Amino acid sequence: MAGKKPHSLDRVLGRIGTLDSVNLANLVQRLARERGLFEDIFHALQEGILVLEADGTVEYANGSALRLLGLGESEIAGQILWRLVPGLRLTVETLRAEATEVLTREFELSYPEPRSIRLYLVPFPGEEPGGERRYAAILTDITLDKRTTERRIEDERTSSILLLAAGVAHELGNPLNSLTIHLQLLERKLKKLKAGAAAKEFSESLAVCQDEVRRLDGIISHFLEAIRPRAPDLAETDLAEVLAEVLRFQANEFADRGVTVESAASASLPPILADRNQLKQVFFNLTKNALEAMQAGGVLRIRSRADDDSVYLLFGDTGSGIRQEDLLRIFEPYHTTKPGGHGLGLMIVQRIMREHGGHVGIESKEGVGTLVTLQFPRKDRRVRMLPS
Repeated sequence: MAGKKPHSLDRVLGRIGTLDSVNLANLVQRLARERGLFEDIFHALQEGILVLEADGTVEYANGSALRLLGLGESEIAGQILWRLVPGLRLTVETLRAEATEVLTREFELSYPEPRSIRLYLVPFPGEEPGGERRYAAILTDITLDKRTTERRIEDERTSSILLLAAGVAHELGNPLNSLTIHLQLLERKLKKLKAGAAAKEFSESLAVCQDEVRRLDGIISHFLEAIRPRAPDLAETDLAEVLAEVLRFQANEFADRGVTVESAASASLPPILADRNQLKQVFFNLTKNALEAMQAGGVLRIRSRADDDSVYLLFGDTGSGIRQEDLLRIFEPYHTTKPGGHGLGLMIVQRIMREHGGHVGIESKEGVGTLVTLQFPRKDRRVRMLPS
């Protein structure tokens, strides 16, 4: 097989001792241009590139590596990578012991922001024959991939649980209907009995049974609605108008509980594409949660804003707040901190917001209150969501 044809630059370097000053200056300029070209290529890459000495000292870092590690050029010069990322020393020792050509590790960084990084470490010979090996390290940000994978696993797990529970919920509906009918018959017979202490006690017990049956029926109805969602019927919608309608419907309930609502949702908000009825459900669930979290004298403040891409509604209450450990599970089905709660309200809110191409965020502090932010895409900037 024919040997590899030498590069023209290699031929020139082979006779560098014979070059005059003019040709030598041209060679230096050419080398500088080629170095600049490679620098531009390395800095354009999204992956971080590091060149390391045997002890982990960083010889070179491209722009992406600096961004991932949160360091500037002057800060990384002379740094030992094992100190920046504890645990990698063992990785390199393994690489040496196993004489492996490529080694892969994943690790997490907490600065400048939480990230998951995949590291490829590749040894290559030193500059001098027989010298210590050096290493090329390639850093890839896999944060989004890991989050996507985790979310898919969680969605699949939730889906399997919900499908299993759907059958149970359906089966529970039949005996509940039977109980309702028989309780109604008992109520009619009770009305025909003479009034007395025994009749009164029996009537109170019957009322408790009816309330519990209604509560169970409500839990099943909410559950079935959550697991059998309808695709949104999108139309141009005025957020402020829908919100005002929900607040009017709940006005008496807020008044009875002694809770004030201060709504400053602007009537001039840009329109969005939304399902009006599903929006009502989102607003009702959020205001109901806020109401149940507050005592008499509490205040629910609703604000709005918009930017070039999105429209925002913010619901802030002065309630009891949510513990941090509960905040992490707030969208999980059946997770609730309220007595008698079914733990599906916020899951339904999140599902509806996703179906509308939007997002829901929750911030809370115990004893201070909770802020829920709804973000909707503007009608003129909306991207059509493809089926998953």
